[in-house]
Amino acid sequence: MLVAERAGVSIASVSRVLNGLPASTSVTERVQQAAAELGYVPDATARSLKVGKTEQIALAVADVGNPVYVAMMHEVSRVVADAGYRLVVSSTGSDPDDQITLLTSLNRGFADGLILSPLRVTEALIDHLRASRLPIVVIGSLPAGVDLDSVRADSAAGMGLAIKHLAKQGRQRIAFINGPVDTVPGAARLSGYTLAMAKRGIAMHGDLQVNADDFTFKAGLVATEALLDQATPDAIVCANDLLAVAALKVLTRRGFSVPNDVALVGMDDTDIAELTTPSITSVNLGSVKRARTAAKLLIRRLNEPDAPVKQVVIEPKLTIRESSMIGAAATPATDSRSVVSHSSGGDDA
Repeated sequence: MLVAERAGVSIASVSRVLNGLPASTSVTERVQQAAAELGYVPDATARSLKVGKTEQIALAVADVGNPVYVAMMHEVSRVVADAGYRLVVSSTGSDPDDQITLLTSLNRGFADGLILSPLRVTEALIDHLRASRLPIVVIGSLPAGVDLDSVRADSAAGMGLAIKHLAKQGRQRIAFINGPVDTVPGAARLSGYTLAMAKRGIAMHGDLQVNADDFTFKAGLVATEALLDQATPDAIVCANDLLAVAALKVLTRRGFSVPNDVALVGMDDTDIAELTTPSITSVNLGSVKRARTAAKLLIRRLNEPDAPVKQVVIEPKLTIRESSMIGAAATPATDSRSVVSHSSGGDDA
């Protein structure tokens, strides 16, 4: 090997240094200098086969364009980089079969671990997660009895915060624009809405509830048009901020004043909630904290394969902005109270 000849050491010594194994300071310096002079770059594939590591961690989310997942990606990348890993991101959509395909591929040796945030959880997906040779951490809710590391938000409790806030403003016809109810977040947020409305003694009407085809801005436009065609709410809660921005656009286009005519609350508390006019009140579900916690759990699992399983719940808070407070100041106020509500109807991603 040219590096060994240039450094004046054995091939075995070069291999130890380039693979990060212990070697004397003198040998390490000579090998690194020789490699730099020759422009030598180790073959990552060959190295991964030899040492059994790729030094890569995979993050799989439904939609890399969603601001929530962008925030998660940045935080996971920071944590895993500090631990010496590269992050590989995959956008799998909401189909569990696509996540199973990705998991099968990763199990062939393309990553050392996986952080997965699924919108839909099926028995088939659970079976593949359990059978995986890779350490896996799930961001989201898992069925009872599934013994995997996970981090989840209590969005049902978050919905309770939103309804409580709107009820205090005297709103009584509180509509709900949800995403698909066959998803984990869709089901949890619907349950939270139902329970919170009942707790406040606010009547629920079928015409005040609509389900968007997806958790996207475009789907939100269609859903809001449908809602306003069939009902006249005095407040709207949306299952995420993209839906809330869409609702704000449609309300404004139709001549409604927000918040004077209709108060508006989103979920996820992403940057876009602050960028609109008026700015949008939103439930903070701790996306950055969930991502950080998940990444740390995965690094822990890689370092301690037999460590006890941890399943963490991140509690929500409400960030109050202009869209829900008549006469609200431009500077948003934050209701930082955390609500522990495991009996509120379920948790989700």
